[in-house]
Amino acid sequence: MLTFLGFAMIATFLVLIMMKKMSPIAALVLIPALFCVFAGQGANLGDYVIDGVGKLAPTAAMLMFAIVYFGVMIDVGLFDPIVRGILRFCKADPVRVVVGTAVLAAIVSLDGDGSTTFMITVSAMYPLYKRLGLSLVVMTGVAATANGVMNTLPWGGPTARAATALKLDAGDIFVPMIPALAVGLLCVFALAYALGLKERRRLGTLALPGGAEPQPAAVAAADSAATAGTGTSDTAPASDRATEGRSDAAPGAASATSSASATSSASAISSASATSATAAGFQGLDPRRPTLRPRLYWFNAGLTVALLTAMIMELLPIPVLFLLGAALALTVNFPHMPDQKARIAAHADNVLNVAGMVFAAAVFTGVLSGTGMVKHMADWLVGAVPEGMGPHMALVTGLLSLPLTYFMSNDGFYFGVLPVLAEAGAAHGVSPLEIARASLVGQALHMSSPLVPAVYVLVGMAGVEFGDHTRFTVKWAALTSLAVLAAGMLFGII
Repeated sequence: MLTFLGFAMIATFLVLIMMKKMSPIAALVLIPALFCVFAGQGANLGDYVIDGVGKLAPTAAMLMFAIVYFGVMIDVGLFDPIVRGILRFCKADPVRVVVGTAVLAAIVSLDGDGSTTFMITVSAMYPLYKRLGLSLVVMTGVAATANGVMNTLPWGGPTARAATALKLDAGDIFVPMIPALAVGLLCVFALAYALGLKERRRLGTLALPGGAEPQPAAVAAADSAATAGTGTSDTAPASDRATEGRSDAAPGAASATSSASATSSASAISSASATSATAAGFQGLDPRRPTLRPRLYWFNAGLTVALLTAMIMELLPIPVLFLLGAALALTVNFPHMPDQKARIAAHADNVLNVAGMVFAAAVFTGVLSGTGMVKHMADWLVGAVPEGMGPHMALVTGLLSLPLTYFMSNDGFYFGVLPVLAEAGAAHGVSPLEIARASLVGQALHMSSPLVPAVYVLVGMAGVEFGDHTRFTVKWAALTSLAVLAAGMLFGII
């Protein structure tokens, strides 16, 4: 019964948000509450929610202060040189833009934190996508998939969890997986190239107005127009404004792909005036904006490097590090109280949206674990594995990691399910190391799970509906995960 209710609850949630019948926050709260009553455990709903909130509160705190910290760093111009270099590479070619998105997301993912990756990537690429009329779901899909592959770094989380759960060394798990993960990253770049070609066919090769380079965008939440994301844009073609932020704005969708439409789209952009480029639809950062702090550039760079180093070395809990970093960054860069209040207010919308989403997700995860649904679902899936597949438990683990890490938190999968799979594999002579490595292949898909708080940072800053992001990204992320699994089998790693 609980198994059926668990799968039904997840399916109901995904269908409603993808059909846009409910907002993610409402769905994350109301659907699990309803299914908790169906399970006959409505009297315990409060305990389940409080337990879920307690587990996710550190994540919410980390995201809140990380948004403030990186928002301030973007405001003061820390990332402007990097962004200018990427934009010079991308120019106005959709292929270069999409591939540049994948490369940037992969590089920034080296810090091991998804929310940081998405904040920097969207801040850099959002104005270019808006200026050229490119599909924003392409940006979110490519960024999430690239980050998912890189999330397997030992300090990213999943590898450390697998090592802890099975009492193995993280290096023994990760290092042999590098060739397979490299194949996964190459798949992401190939995907980005293919999507860029589709966007080029849809829009043609475009030119920025007056040959000007777009400036890096502020954190979208700092700008209500950017948060809205789908508002009219004077710099995008009319046909794209009608579809932007929806799944049909993806490559090959309802936008006309004939050469005539591509020509008209290009001419629409080329004829846009410099004034319209700064209108409500396109919010770029002025290179002469008053928040820039060029004299403090090296201080901010050193502070960021120190913060990321301390995070990787786990000197302090990540929420504490970002709390201290945000406070120090605000105090040094904006010593006057009104300026500090203005910076906090500028990023308050995104902080509220993301924190609200995390606490709403706490209801979902709290009910899933508290009622026992997640345990029954995992036991059912493991029990459904045929006895003859025992010697191939590494392959089975890799395949199961796709749906399980999507529908469950990483903690639930690695500490609840992985030991059971490892025990079943050991009975057939399969090494726990092979099981642990196979468990990592689903991370490309996991990063677009509704249970991952960082994905709400991504879609919120890009102004993309979560349902549209899910519908577009899941198939590509799943293919990337399968490519990693196939490479691991081919190389004899798994």
